[in-house]
Amino acid sequence: MSEELGAIRKKWLDETAAAKSTQALYAVQVGALGKSGEITLLLKQLGQIAPEKRKEEGQRRNVLKDEIGAAIEARRAVLEAQELEEKLKTDLVDVTLPSPPAAEGRVHPISQTIDEIVAIFGEMGFTVAEGPDIEDDFHNFTALNIPPEHPARQMHDTFYLPERADGARLLLRTHTSPVQVRTMQRTPPPLRIIAPGRTYRCDSDMTHTPMFHQVEGLVVDETTHMGHLKGCIVEFCRAFFQVSDLPVRFRPSFFPFTEPSAEVDIGCSRKGGELKLGNYGDWLEILGCGMVHPKVLDACGIDSTRYQGFAFGMGIERPAMLKYGIPDLRTFFEADLRWLKHYGFVPLDVPSLATGLTR
Repeated sequence: MSEELGAIRKKWLDETAAAKSTQALYAVQVGALGKSGEITLLLKQLGQIAPEKRKEEGQRRNVLKDEIGAAIEARRAVLEAQELEEKLKTDLVDVTLPSPPAAEGRVHPISQTIDEIVAIFGEMGFTVAEGPDIEDDFHNFTALNIPPEHPARQMHDTFYLPERADGARLLLRTHTSPVQVRTMQRTPPPLRIIAPGRTYRCDSDMTHTPMFHQVEGLVVDETTHMGHLKGCIVEFCRAFFQVSDLPVRFRPSFFPFTEPSAEVDIGCSRKGGELKLGNYGDWLEILGCGMVHPKVLDACGIDSTRYQGFAFGMGIERPAMLKYGIPDLRTFFEADLRWLKHYGFVPLDVPSLATGLTR
């Protein structure tokens, strides 16, 4: 190697060894091997050398280029290891320290209310039953003793699907009563179930939405009577609203699927435009109930001369609004995270009568 190339070699090897960081080493690499680097220019100048000397000189310059390049890569490996070690020293995390507060989701009030209802009736021995949202006419109407001319069967009240080849039409269930029917068809008495779930009706305003939630209960055995129904409903209302002396009254009513039937009211006060639950002399309707009609038992294959039972049903949104002071039904379905942060509940805090429904 010529004296000139030897001096260049020493210069860049010294600078490579003297680099104290990967950033400084990058500057060395650019100065030696970059587009305008000193060694790169030496290679570009090969065309100016006499042809008979060009091959030999080219080999020497390429050897120099490779040697400097290898030295730079070796130095980079050393510097990167040093920098990683320094970074690990300064970025130590003390795993014994408390974790920083993390953003957490909220349980929707509807989900919370369903869990509370399930917890209360679960203590009474009820089990949860489920069924399809898309139903047929028999399970949604006929088996429940709802006559063909009943307004609930009309297009203005029910979401019907397109007519099928046989002329039948499926529909979105208008209540969760079909779950009771399906349970009675496949499970022999005694029965004690609740059926929470989504239901659908053609209605939309401040107090109604096309999709809403209901929970219905059913008990069927050989000894159940109206007194059992009343005791069950009274205990539920007082436990759910957490008012131990909450007045509960039963008013005669009519439903095709129960006989006798009753509407259930709870005590309240509306003074000053504020609704308060308790023994204040006023009343608020909360649910409907009654003894299961013998025709419903017969339609489900249960001997109505041997068995009897009671059933009840209520919307879930309304009790949730009453208990948690939510003024507008429509906000349940607007997916507003600010609303959910305000009205939502801490996740994994499962309601129970032993530990409390809400904490």
